Amino acid sequence: MWLKNTFNIEYVTFMLQLVNTIGLFSLYLVYNFKKTLKYISLFILILSPSMVYGQNTFQPKQVGLDLKGVVYRNEIAVDFRLHTNGLAMALNLGKIKTYDQTTYLHFELGFMKDPRETKQNRNVAIGSFGQSSPYAFGKINHLFIMRAGWGYRKYLSEKAKRKGLAIGYNYEVGPALAILKPYYLRLLYRQDVDGRIITDVRNERLTDENRDKFFNEREIYGGGGFFRGFNELSFTPGIQAKGGVFFSLGAFDRFVKTIEAGVMVDVFPKKIAILEATDEIGNKPYFINLYLNLQLGRRSN
Repeated sequence: MWLKNTFNIEYVTFMLQLVNTIGLFSLYLVYNFKKTLKYISLFILILSPSMVYGQNTFQPKQVGLDLKGVVYRNEIAVDFRLHTNGLAMALNLGKIKTYDQTTYLHFELGFMKDPRETKQNRNVAIGSFGQSSPYAFGKINHLFIMRAGWGYRKYLSEKAKRKGLAIGYNYEVGPALAILKPYYLRLLYRQDVDGRIITDVRNERLTDENRDKFFNEREIYGGGGFFRGFNELSFTPGIQAKGGVFFSLGAFDRFVKTIEAGVMVDVFPKKIAILEATDEIGNKPYFINLYLNLQLGRRSN
């Protein structure tokens, strides 16, 4: 019992001394506030280099998105191209050489119109033959062009980030094949049968025998249909080239998203006839067109 009371007295005495010390220290800090603030500031300045050094030493290094190296090796993309006188679709198989250079193989099928070509319709109906259909007066062939080539693509703007717009140029050269399909018209034929005029409508391509009818608007009832003549194709080999500038969204992404504009040229050893030549305008062995191209695809290793 005596030990317990002695312990309590000593404990209370210690707490009173601690409170008194804290109180005196607090009064000193308040009384010498400016001097205390100066010492605290000096202490922080002394510690600052150590804190900075500690942050530089122990802070994990941030991983950047600098992708100047080759991320992918291969590229496959599809082109959807509109040009001055037609359209085309293509397949590109690319090999990524460096972060800013790609070579590729190109395979394309396109459709070409003559700039003089226009549609018209007589808008008449004859018996069981139904309504007349639209046709292109003077047209004698549909023209398709198959193109293949080797191409080179170069990025001009440095893209260190994964997202953003890259600008560059590309060019391509290779063989071309002109495919001509005869153009069919529905021609009117009339004959007298026992004093009555019987009218017949026949699907025909241009021949020496029907030339007068083929170029006489009063004898044409309309177009003969696109799918006629595929068993009468003719072929003319040539060469092709194109060059343009492109804008690529996410040039180093997995997916290809590019818009391109430029000039394309097809050259053949002889004149290619889409429309019948006239005294004023003849057919040519070459075609020069401006184009706008959308390219979509993906990259891989």
